[in-house]
Amino acid sequence: MENNDFWSPNNQKEHFPCVMEWWASIGFFKTIEDNKKWSFKGVLNQWCEKVDGIGSLLNFVIFDEQTGNYHEYFLKRKGVKLVSSKEDFKIKYDDSYIKGLYPDYEIYFNDKKNNIKLKIKNKALSKPYNVAQGITNGLLPMGTGILRYGFIPKNQLSGTMEINNKIYTIIGEGYYEHIWGDFWYDNPFANILELRKTLSIYIKFFFWWLQNHKLKLPNSLIFSTENNPFGYDWAWAIFENGWSLFYGNLMFFIMKGPAAGSLILTKDGKTYKEYGNIDFKYNKVKRSKNFDFVYPTEIEMNAIDKNEKLHLIFQMTSDSREYVADFEKSKNWLGFVICEAPGIVNGYYDDGEEKIPLSGICKIEPQRQVSKFGHNSLKIDFIKPPSGVGISFNLESHYLKRKIRKEIILSPFPKLKININKIKSNFEKKGKN
Repeated sequence: MENNDFWSPNNQKEHFPCVMEWWASIGFFKTIEDNKKWSFKGVLNQWCEKVDGIGSLLNFVIFDEQTGNYHEYFLKRKGVKLVSSKEDFKIKYDDSYIKGLYPDYEIYFNDKKNNIKLKIKNKALSKPYNVAQGITNGLLPMGTGILRYGFIPKNQLSGTMEINNKIYTIIGEGYYEHIWGDFWYDNPFANILELRKTLSIYIKFFFWWLQNHKLKLPNSLIFSTENNPFGYDWAWAIFENGWSLFYGNLMFFIMKGPAAGSLILTKDGKTYKEYGNIDFKYNKVKRSKNFDFVYPTEIEMNAIDKNEKLHLIFQMTSDSREYVADFEKSKNWLGFVICEAPGIVNGYYDDGEEKIPLSGICKIEPQRQVSKFGHNSLKIDFIKPPSGVGISFNLESHYLKRKIRKEIILSPFPKLKININKIKSNFEKKGKN
């Protein structure tokens, strides 16, 4: 598929019977009548998998920015796909729908549980972009599957919100995405016949990553079982100066160190820059309410390309909503969880001649594919001159119920230290969305 075909009228429609496909709208808006701030996310999703067959869902959450509280609405059907139109693009679950063609979409979500109706006119202010557009022609690997991930990072939102039978006028800014492909979360290696094609995409990413990184010994690295490659860190932001960005990182077990994903920045909504040299760390983490894992609530990162540098800190500004999908038939995975919350982003852009401060709003979504082994982390510290020469390992394992610290010093005085302590790990899964 050519990149310029991704957003053609036909490709904005469904690609049934591909294994997985969804359309999502995310945004921040205020209600004119009372000047309150809100944020939301709505997803229409369908799948067609040989074992479980056809299914579809509606996933909607809206955050009250003043109180930090949120309302969620989730419906799922087995054996039924989304209702679609053959003549034009319209995808529908009950009376909730997304329709239109770039650059204009109409979006409607009806939350019948919380009595909220959100009707939006979405006008794209930026050109669409496909993740990895310049690397793999827009193809992304997931296990042995392949997907296409397209997004529009800056949109003008207008319309109405009806809540508790009172109608408000809304204006705001938003994000829109469309993803489809032959990939499956609870069985990521199911599409084994496509391994050769998927492997070639992994290789392209690996060499692109090498081209963007200077190999050097870091001061420290942190790994964890929850940061496995079937989850990711995701963020979208709009800055006060009009710039916008997309960040997606497949972690390869890393909690601190080089990112395996990309940060995509547009200043004018027309041209995009995809950074590959990114390092990140979690300034704050939180334990999941549903499973034994932790996820970031504050992410700090640096993205570098030649003389250009982006330094950013993403912070959640409310408690996250944890969307849980259980894997009832999987032997190795309990399920996946999206920990989503609105937030703020601050930092700067430096091109070597000018340093521009950046601040804005963002949506943060760590997704984790949860292992049956629970939370296990390993921190490696490299001791360098003039402090000395050595290495230390700090292992915290809920599976082994142990904390183990090992320190190996080579200089200035050789020594070896090992400490082992028992820890309690009585976490029990609390429930399901």
